[in-house]
This record gives sequence, C-alpha cells and structure tokens, in this order.
Amino acid sequence: MSRQATARRSTSESTVRVVVDLDGSGAARIATGIGFYDHMLTSLAKHALIDLDIEASGDLHVDAHHTVEDVAIVLGEAIGTALGDKRGIARFGDATVPLDEALVQAVVDVAGRPYCVHTGEPDGQIYVVIGQQYLGSLTRHFFETIAFRAQMAVHVRVLAGRDPHHLVEAQFKAFARALRAAIAPDARVDGIPSTKGAL
Repeated sequence: MSRQATARRSTSESTVRVVVDLDGSGAARIATGIGFYDHMLTSLAKHALIDLDIEASGDLHVDAHHTVEDVAIVLGEAIGTALGDKRGIARFGDATVPLDEALVQAVVDVAGRPYCVHTGEPDGQIYVVIGQQYLGSLTRHFFETIAFRAQMAVHVRVLAGRDPHHLVEAQFKAFARALRAAIAPDARVDGIPSTKGAL
C-alpha cells in the first residue's frame, strides 16, 4: 500500500503545497523562502527517510512566523493522511541525537492523540534569530503544530547545547529519527498496534 499524500493550504498569509512519501529515501526539494527552515526540513527528510517536496510562499515581509506555521500545518496533515489506518507500523519511536555540544532526545507516539512536550532549551534561545528570518521561538511552535496536525504525541527534550543553530538542528534530527522508527513497518505487528483496535 502506497504511503504517499499531497496536502495544500492557501490563505491571505501563505500558500503551501506538500508532497510526502513515507517510504522514500530521504530526498527533499524544499522552497519556503526561509533558508534556515529549508535546511531543517531537508534534514528532517534525510534522517526520517521520507521524501518531501515542499513549496511555500508567504508574507515574509511581515516575518517568518506564518510561513513556518503553515508549512508545519500542511506537513502534519500530509503525514497523517499518508499513514492511513497505521496498520502494521511500530507506532512508537525514540532517538537521542548529538550535534557537537548539543544533545536532544525525541520520542514519538503515532497514537491519534495530539500532544507536545518541549523542554530544555536555554532561556535566550527563543529570542535568537538564525539566518536573518528564523526566530528561535518557532522551533517549539513547529513541533506543537506538526504534533496536532499529524495527530501524534511528540516529546522533545534538549539535554545540552550552546550554539543556537546546533540546538535547533539537533531537535529536527532527533525528531526525524524518532518519527522514522515510529512509522516504520514492523513485520511482527498484526493489524493496528493498539489494544483498542484503532489509532
């Protein structure tokens, strides 16, 4: 069964199209107009082994917030659609990923119940601007948004770190690896991985 999906969203603030293949090779074609965000989404695709094709145009003359949020909305919806009934997947995934001095743990449960816990960033991280447009506070917002739109529980814990770029990139990579494990087919899983019979 193909685990691919296309999702779109168009508002007065942005226009977004996302194509996702959960059984891809990590290929990415990302164009959001926000260079650092493109870098993070490319890393997400690479380490989750999902193919992503993302095109977005937004009101970057205002700031990056609307574009980052709307891409996360559409990406979450596309992932949720591509997962279908989640039959035969592992469901849970966790990863701890270093990036030089930064260390991040991410845990994912593709449970159909949206929740996000995001902790551990240094106090000043939310005010840092990376690459002229990406505000540090957008990282938590990305994970909250994708968790709710993809209907999954996401826990991200920053365990160590100093460099703002490394802190964000380690979070995206840890999430990617946890997502990769959670959505992977498991030959030992018979049907839906839940005692309820549905996720």
